Amino acid sequence: MSRTGRFSTALRDHARRQIEHLGAADIVVGIPSYYSDDSLVHVIEMVADGLDHFYPEKKALIIVADGGSTDDTREVAQGVDNHHFNIDVLVTIYRGLPGKGSAFRAIFEAAAYLRASAVALFDSDLRSIKPGWVRNILAPVFDGHDFVAPDYSRYKFDGTITNTIAYNLIRALYGVNIRQPIGGDFGISAAMVHHCLNQDVWDTDIAKFGVDIWLTITAITGGFRICQARLGAKIHGEKDPAADLGPMFREVVGTIFSLLAKDRSYLEQVKKTINTPIFGETVGEEPESFTVNLGQLVEYFRIGLKNFGPVWENIIEEQDYAAVKKLAKVRKMQNFNLPTETWVRIVFRYAAYFCRTERQRFKILDTLIPLYNARVASLIMILREKNHEEAEAFYDGQARVFESMRGYLIDMLRKQEQSGAG
Repeated sequence: MSRTGRFSTALRDHARRQIEHLGAADIVVGIPSYYSDDSLVHVIEMVADGLDHFYPEKKALIIVADGGSTDDTREVAQGVDNHHFNIDVLVTIYRGLPGKGSAFRAIFEAAAYLRASAVALFDSDLRSIKPGWVRNILAPVFDGHDFVAPDYSRYKFDGTITNTIAYNLIRALYGVNIRQPIGGDFGISAAMVHHCLNQDVWDTDIAKFGVDIWLTITAITGGFRICQARLGAKIHGEKDPAADLGPMFREVVGTIFSLLAKDRSYLEQVKKTINTPIFGETVGEEPESFTVNLGQLVEYFRIGLKNFGPVWENIIEEQDYAAVKKLAKVRKMQNFNLPTETWVRIVFRYAAYFCRTERQRFKILDTLIPLYNARVASLIMILREKNHEEAEAFYDGQARVFESMRGYLIDMLRKQEQSGAG
């Protein structure tokens, strides 16, 4: 991972002074923010109400770690009327590389100094957050869990990066079934906070992006006790998978691929998948359906073949490249289907190629995006008449195919390391 100048702390002096004045806290709730002036007040108010209602006897700090927004994000956060006796609010610009990871670092440093027993992290653009989310995220930590991942109620076509890649790779390669490994809203123990702060990643790309999936993988490889918390629908911003998800794709998939080579010895020890427990009752509304621009997904895929065909031919298997070329000629959408096993091999081949490519690896990753669009379009055609339970059953079956083929990638990574050593 690329590095830049080293920062010794993510906390600015004024923030450190306020934290030192506070002295101690039982709970720290961190809200990373960036241009969130239209949603942040609601998040802070819901968090404060949840803390006041469910943990009135505990001292809490809500810290808004901002990325230097030039709108009114920090001003509206500072203007929230805090009438709760046991809750303090700190609004600060973090120090370090610009990105959500640096915000997490500032929050973790505050929690470590205050000797907090539990940390909760919530995105700043949440519109569906309820006070009950605070209890559902924090209660498992107080009961002995180290890492609490969110379990949202999501529309079947929402979270396509999760459904096509992230969920499957975490489950198949790392051997832990976490349905939303990049959710963004987490509960974390003091032990895991200290573990994360001691990792040498805060001057790398992790500090800029990909920190959500990094947290999940770190919890797994660090041997921490993991669970999931039911939260209800996550409503925030754009949902259409045909919209430009390129930056998020690079962040999530690039981070997973970057960690595979480092974690290869761990991956080889995985023998089965562990189903993590899920706690709490669903809080809030159910997800709403939305329209997907299917034609845009398919057109992006076809343009990708024209632009990246030779790259695909060089990376993926011959049989899969033939299937991709054939798929691009399909005109009746009911016949549009990139098969699951083909998709799994494509993802695994790209993962291995990424690991052995030192230069321009993210440019190579960009060439996977049109193929991802083809898989998303295929899922829409397969699941268009399915209800939520049927869609979840399909995603479970897809993950099982990833699991059954995990040796395909492990062998490639092993051979690459042996070749490099030789």
